[in-house]
Amino acid sequence: MITSQIMKRILTFLLLAAITATGAQAKIYKLTSPDGRTSVEVDVQQHITWSVTHNGQKVLEPSEISMTVAGNRIGFRSKVSSDRITKVKKSVVSPFWRQPVLDESYNQLELALSDGWSIIFRAYDKEGVAYRFCSTTVKPGDCVTAEKAVFNFPNDFTAYVPYSSGTDNPYSTSFESKYTVAPLSRFKADKIAFSPLLVCLDNGLRVAITDSDIESYPGMFLKKGESGFSLEGEFAPVPETVHETPTRGQVFVDQYTGNLAIIKKEANKKEPRYFPWRALAIAESETSLPTNNLVYLLASPNRIGDVSWIKPGKVAWDWWNDWNITGVDFKTGINTETYKYYIDFAAVNGIEYVVLDEGWSAPLDIMKINSDIDLRELVRYASARNVDLVLWAVSYVLDKDLEKACKNYSAMGIKGFKVDFMNRDDQDVVEQLYRIASTAARYGMIIDYHGMYKPAGMNRTWPNVINFEGVWGLEQLKWTTEDIVEYDVTFPFIRMLSGPVDYTQGAMRNAVKREYVPNNSNPMSQGTRARQVAEYIVFDSPLVMLCDNPTAYEKEQETTDFITAIPTVWDETRILQGAIGKFIVTARRSGDRWYVGGLTNWEARDLSLDLSNLVKGEREATLYRDGVNATRNASDYKCEKVEVISRKPFPVHLAPGGGFVLVIE
Repeated sequence: MITSQIMKRILTFLLLAAITATGAQAKIYKLTSPDGRTSVEVDVQQHITWSVTHNGQKVLEPSEISMTVAGNRIGFRSKVSSDRITKVKKSVVSPFWRQPVLDESYNQLELALSDGWSIIFRAYDKEGVAYRFCSTTVKPGDCVTAEKAVFNFPNDFTAYVPYSSGTDNPYSTSFESKYTVAPLSRFKADKIAFSPLLVCLDNGLRVAITDSDIESYPGMFLKKGESGFSLEGEFAPVPETVHETPTRGQVFVDQYTGNLAIIKKEANKKEPRYFPWRALAIAESETSLPTNNLVYLLASPNRIGDVSWIKPGKVAWDWWNDWNITGVDFKTGINTETYKYYIDFAAVNGIEYVVLDEGWSAPLDIMKINSDIDLRELVRYASARNVDLVLWAVSYVLDKDLEKACKNYSAMGIKGFKVDFMNRDDQDVVEQLYRIASTAARYGMIIDYHGMYKPAGMNRTWPNVINFEGVWGLEQLKWTTEDIVEYDVTFPFIRMLSGPVDYTQGAMRNAVKREYVPNNSNPMSQGTRARQVAEYIVFDSPLVMLCDNPTAYEKEQETTDFITAIPTVWDETRILQGAIGKFIVTARRSGDRWYVGGLTNWEARDLSLDLSNLVKGEREATLYRDGVNATRNASDYKCEKVEVISRKPFPVHLAPGGGFVLVIE
């Protein structure tokens, strides 16, 4: 018979054995945000796990994290040699963001491990939490062969999941998928999703899983975790062999290596190798999501320095409207005469840029200009009218002649490139995009990335990358019959927290739900004209397209004047009202003028706007709203002068698929 004393000795022996097996005694490290709302616990045992609580509510159950580099698994049987907490409170200059300066306040915990590795955790006021690995000892040629990033949630919460559109290769995607709304337990086991991915917790708490400061490393996809309420990071390996398409110069992966990343630069104490942040953006309400700044704040600081040469603004765009201008005496298309018409239109309406999209150069040679285009003449013509030109390029075609192309075209007077068809976020592509951004900056050129993963903070590091696609935007309406209206009031709460979107709004042909059909040469929008105008307020877009053709805008000069008067950078941004998938009302300030824009889904909606925090007393305002007959004719709108009184709710009606803009003088 075993006595209680013998049992105690046995238990003590087993405990000591367990401690010996892990190599260190288990210890819990705690980190709390400066405002005390958010706390992180890091449990160091055989595995390292982290858990998160917000206002006493469990956000993340203990979740394992680790990296395997050069055969060494960091986070498994790791010893903590020291721990340090630092407190940071400062202002961050944020050009071309939602406001020019951000307040940054966080506490940071750094756990120093063996062999020159450490893990850094941050807990922010208002924004959320994040962690990253850091090394001072990795060497060129060391390979990252695995990373464990687990997100264990305490319940079967509803999630908004953007699954990869890749079929044969799930890592190959345009990052433009709509959201599947389902409980975490129903995450498709045979699929991966890109981030940000939103999880809806109890009591209105919302958490977006994402990453930031991706450099020389793949972006993070998410897959179904081992438990029913768990997600886990998934990463595209380094390509081993690729092939280039003979017609467009796009590159597709044939075979992958077994490595996630290959270290390219020696690390040391002065210049450690920082790996990307794994982040949870936390919001106490859905209306806090579109203005969450976590991704931007986590990113590496500006590497350009002076940004005064970078010019945001609007763009007269050709591709969406298929160069389909009318009433002219020349054959329209990809030729000098057509682009002079676009330039004239831009000049008359104060539009800063014209894009020459696909077709201005040879498909596989960016240095060979289409014989129907006199590019030097177009630059001269545009410059005389205070309009700048941007050239479209396939990323791999540009990258092959990157230095030569930037030197040649910048000297000619071209101001930037719209770069397209990356469709991956493995290490090779991420390095390529940083290389393009860096080289373009040296030549004073801006970049607009398409076929692109989410910004992930690149716009802070390289502010000349002034916009990004990675959104299921208006271009889809040239071919799809799917519903974009609900998506328009969904992605601002999710995708947009990672950075701006080149959605390419501005359609002048507008359709109610029953009348919409896709059309390549004469595309139309789903929803109303006022909705298209409101998207210039609601969507973060420092470089924004006017997607329709010049003659369509010239026939609708009142609308054109209204759109071109809307700024593209702001002094302040607030979300006044909203519910994901239903509606959103955004207020942005430029100087002493407020612009309030709203969108709804296919439900008609009557809103009562509280403007007391925007204006004092009585003010004159301009209201651009859905017309009385917008339910029958989506192009019907009314632009009128109104009076707003600070303490009196302002009523506005939105038609199905509708919108409004209120400009308060």
